[in-house]
Amino acid sequence: MLRVRPIQFTSDVAAWKHLLVALGLVCVVDRGDWVEFDAGSGRVALHRTAADSPDDGTTVFGVEVGDLAEFARRTVADGTRAELFDADHGQAVRITAQDGFTFPADKATSRATSPEADPGLAVVGTWLTPDVPGAAQELRNIGARPRNMSTDAADFSTKNGGILLVRQSSETAAGGLSFEYDGDLAALEARLTAAGLRAARTGSLLTVQAPRGGTITVAGPA
Repeated sequence: MLRVRPIQFTSDVAAWKHLLVALGLVCVVDRGDWVEFDAGSGRVALHRTAADSPDDGTTVFGVEVGDLAEFARRTVADGTRAELFDADHGQAVRITAQDGFTFPADKATSRATSPEADPGLAVVGTWLTPDVPGAAQELRNIGARPRNMSTDAADFSTKNGGILLVRQSSETAAGGLSFEYDGDLAALEARLTAAGLRAARTGSLLTVQAPRGGTITVAGPA
């Protein structure tokens, strides 16, 4: 099993809940400081942090898997470093890439996707790196499926939902939270506006104001 599930750190969980519901996601886990939402494809986790924390507003690239130990074993066998560790929300696997990028693989709470989630919405996780071919190989090693490949960009789908992107950058980092939408982008914009959210559409790209500054993007059909 492999599903995209970035973690959004925020001091304003309520505002993020409102935004994600307006986008068409459905809350499936709510433990107060840790909340998970299903999209039609992929999942998003919210992690509460203090307003004065440097983590506030940051996005962590992450995935969900089935059996943690088996996932780690297969990943190592395929050539990528992976090790079990104790995260603050439970045991997970830490993947460490050759470019120094690290990200967690958590145990999925469920393999199913909520039927109430907007089926056209897919969660996107983005890895920024100077070494696109190397990062792309690391994603193959964890089980991601190549979708589009070039020397400066790579796109992957995953077996259980969500999209993983690799993009050329001078530094290694995680990109912000974003989505793909295989539906009527104008209707989605109207839905967000009706919910009191600021959204602007330019061609096939919808930009939405995120809580406490920043933006998220939703890429529609080309």
